[in-house]
Amino acid sequence: MTLAIFTLLMLLGMPIAFVLLAATLAFVVNTGNYRVLESLPQVLFGSLEVFDLLAIPLFILLGEIMNEGGITRRIIEAARAWFSWIPHSIAYVSLTSNLMLASIMGSATAQIAIMSRVMTPELERDGYDKGFAAALTAGAGLLGPIIPPSMIFIIYGVIAQVSIGAMFMGGIVPGLVLFVLISGLIALIARRARQAPKEERATVDRWLATRNALLTLCIPLVIVGGIAFGIVTPTESAAAATLLALIIGGLLFRDLKLSSLPGVLQRTARNTAIVLFLIAAAKAFGWVLVYNQIPQQVAGLMQGATESPLIFMLLVFVMLIVVGMVLDGIAALIILVPILLPVAQTTYGIDPIHFGIVTCMTLTLGLLTPPVGAGLYVASAISNVSLQRITLWIMPFILAACLVILLIIFNPWLVAVFR
Repeated sequence: MTLAIFTLLMLLGMPIAFVLLAATLAFVVNTGNYRVLESLPQVLFGSLEVFDLLAIPLFILLGEIMNEGGITRRIIEAARAWFSWIPHSIAYVSLTSNLMLASIMGSATAQIAIMSRVMTPELERDGYDKGFAAALTAGAGLLGPIIPPSMIFIIYGVIAQVSIGAMFMGGIVPGLVLFVLISGLIALIARRARQAPKEERATVDRWLATRNALLTLCIPLVIVGGIAFGIVTPTESAAAATLLALIIGGLLFRDLKLSSLPGVLQRTARNTAIVLFLIAAAKAFGWVLVYNQIPQQVAGLMQGATESPLIFMLLVFVMLIVVGMVLDGIAALIILVPILLPVAQTTYGIDPIHFGIVTCMTLTLGLLTPPVGAGLYVASAISNVSLQRITLWIMPFILAACLVILLIIFNPWLVAVFR
């Protein structure tokens, strides 16, 4: 009954938060355990009474200020100036800009939206197939949830009660490896995607662009450096980076106007409300499952299937790919982590940080896989490219991300290099 209602409401297009709440009530009715309803409001509100969740609105605000204050544009200008001398430089500009934005924003969907609006027309103007341009922008957006800071890492840290700073540090090597693999893909397939090659030259002064870029790079240094050296917590680093972005965008670049702040705050509040409501709904659904001992049943099934930690991680990897195709990544994370993490830790002795990096990266693939595929739809809508066309070009980027995840599964030490 619960699965049927969940599937039906998903197919009808109901927002995922309401689907989860409806499924929670259906599960209660199906099991007849109505006493659970007495504690449900407390679970909903209690799931948000976590200090580390303050980092989410702060990082959303940081992204809005960066965009409004001209910081995003200057990052792209700097990348263009640095890479103008190599073949297919505009493609590498798109990728490098995504890497630099990923080290600041932490949200793949927002990053894909910004870069699709800015870089897809530039790539098309330079002679690249429009489908490739949109796919490159969406594929490079996978760096957002991996390179610190990362919203999905923050949520995992809160659920799993592990260090968010350790999660951030654990994402550095996988993010850089993915960056290298996508760079290789550009070298291999960009020639075929380019229909009318043009001469590529920097459109801005290299030294001016470098100066501006050095100012903007202070923001990720505050975030990553502050956490790495134990100076600030992730939440405090988000607040410090937001203040720094205000100073750079408002006082140094003078692009951030006082009159634009109400709009910035309004968009931040709206996006924060959406994320937090989803967290609360998913937490309630996950809590009901845990209350009815679903994790113990899953553990029994897993133990019957294999006793190998490696095989377990591979099974989780395959399962999460399928789940990510039909369920929002954050919702899936909040539902599945309370079920799978205890099994991973107690039964197989898997490090929770290693498990978290693999889980978050795998669920992030759902951004680019239909039918949910939020990042795919964003890139398609903003770039005005059909889903069929963009899907054809996006497959190599998905395979590259899968390769990185498998590399981490077989080599857990990769997530411990900077910890």
